[in-house]
Amino acid sequence: MSPTATPSAQQGTTRDALPAVTASTRKLSGVTADAAVVGMVQGPDGATVAVEDLPEDSVHALEAAAAALDFTGKASTTLRLPGVEGLEVDQVVLVGLGRPDGDDVTPDTLRRAAGAALRAVSRASTVLVVLPTEEAEHARAVTEGALLGAYRFTAYKSGLASGATTASRDKDAKGKDAKGADGRDGVTELLVHVGARRDKDVRAAVERGQVVAAAVALARDLVNTPPLDLHPATFADRAEQAVRSLPVKVQVLDEKQLARKGYGGILAVGQGSSRPPRLVTLSYSPSRAKGHVALVGKGITFDTGGISLKPPASMPGMKADMSGAAAVLSTVVAAARLGLPVAVTGYLALAENMPGGAAQRPSDVITMYGGRTVEVLNTDAEGRLVMADAIVTALEQSPDAVIDVATLTGAQVVALGSRVSGVMANDDALRSEVVANADVAGEEMWPMPLPAHLRATMDSTVADIANISSKRDAGMLTAGVFLQEFVPTGGEQHVPWAHVDIAGPAFNEGGPFDHVHKGGTGAAVATLVRLLENRSV
Repeated sequence: MSPTATPSAQQGTTRDALPAVTASTRKLSGVTADAAVVGMVQGPDGATVAVEDLPEDSVHALEAAAAALDFTGKASTTLRLPGVEGLEVDQVVLVGLGRPDGDDVTPDTLRRAAGAALRAVSRASTVLVVLPTEEAEHARAVTEGALLGAYRFTAYKSGLASGATTASRDKDAKGKDAKGADGRDGVTELLVHVGARRDKDVRAAVERGQVVAAAVALARDLVNTPPLDLHPATFADRAEQAVRSLPVKVQVLDEKQLARKGYGGILAVGQGSSRPPRLVTLSYSPSRAKGHVALVGKGITFDTGGISLKPPASMPGMKADMSGAAAVLSTVVAAARLGLPVAVTGYLALAENMPGGAAQRPSDVITMYGGRTVEVLNTDAEGRLVMADAIVTALEQSPDAVIDVATLTGAQVVALGSRVSGVMANDDALRSEVVANADVAGEEMWPMPLPAHLRATMDSTVADIANISSKRDAGMLTAGVFLQEFVPTGGEQHVPWAHVDIAGPAFNEGGPFDHVHKGGTGAAVATLVRLLENRSV
């Protein structure tokens, strides 16, 4: 730690706990809550209630209010109303589900709507969620969306300590829970209405939704933590804490061990910082595992660009440059909590890229783990260096597939925007598998190529390869081609490998939308968990 840097009092703390969830089978007229969320679909004669279990007088009152206030039921739009006859609640939040696809609303529509509705709830501790949950996938999506919509990160808010909930805050004069320092109340309990069916699959889906939402929230917590408090060593500590009660083994290599083993990429990136790098390996190895997947995450806890310094305006968001490592850690946690019968090994390549007196210089040549040499022409192209070291390490375990996740290039944002991740691979089937699971998980990912001709743009006269291209175009693809150089491709040594660039989607710099808040998003976690679930069937 820098001698001039004093950790804040919140070091090691996290956001408020996610709300508790109950799959409620009680009649809606008999449920008491502070607020209710009710889904509405668009129709030719206006918005109509999407669930049949509501009391008839409640349905009439809600549909009349929607018509009077021009609420159309457009997807993810909300309207907050006072309580209505037939429901024991103080407020009702109507949320639009759009026009059903055929006779049904899609799970992703429900996930997004539930998130938008929970963000719209005000001054409520217990919330009844009344959305279509007849099918297991619908129940899971509603649970995920509602929990993530209720997500809060208040560890650094004055007067609102981390972990505080509405139950522990002072009451106002009317006995209601007082507002938090961020101007919103914290929801502590969700009652997800699943009807009177007592369907085991639906109940199991609600439980899985809780695990996935908690994993996404863990990734968000890490990304939202200021870099003063989250550097390579403390990130490693947080990883150990996260899996302490789970069947996951942890290995942490410090800077001395990294040097002895020849991790030239991770060491070079981290050598300019007074807070040295780490490589964390998380091993979840259930008995009778149906395959083995390796996950590699970029964990640059802060990226100044090094000597190739970034412009000042680009720096604040660089605390999110460890989002890939956060996603990998969270996915391993979820796999272990779900007890998936598939082995998962996660690698967190952790370093802080600073322009200190010992920092690497443009034109340095470094020897990577495994022996390849790289000419560093731009110290701000550092992510691919730590990732290459970790990918080579992952390959030593002979996994069935390697998937890396990284906020790797600004070019990804230029190409695909702030909500769509790019997926590159040396294996068409694996690339399609990642994209297909993203579609189911409600994340936007797009398949991208790895053009062979781009490799020549990284030729070096003094090393095996340069860390940047001699051309300015195709930056996202060039980074992928660089990483591919460290993966056996084709022939008997072929290992299926996919690279997911989440540079834009990992951190929401704009306003909140659906179940996504401003700040860390937890990008790629839901997709990776789905992929592992499907591989374990």
